[in-house]
Amino acid sequence: MFNKMLTSLLAALFVAGLFGTVAGCNTVEGAGKDIQQGGAAIRNEANEHK
Repeated sequence: MFNKMLTSLLAALFVAGLFGTVAGCNTVEGAGKDIQQGGAAIRNEANEHK
């Protein structure tokens, strides 16, 4: 009984951690793209004012 409950708990924690990791990767990837676009805008403005 205890082993079955422990196994279920560990499986649920693993799945929750997996989803958290996947969501975190997407968030970091999106932030990286936003920062890259911001850098490109600054670079373009700097080139226009040379």
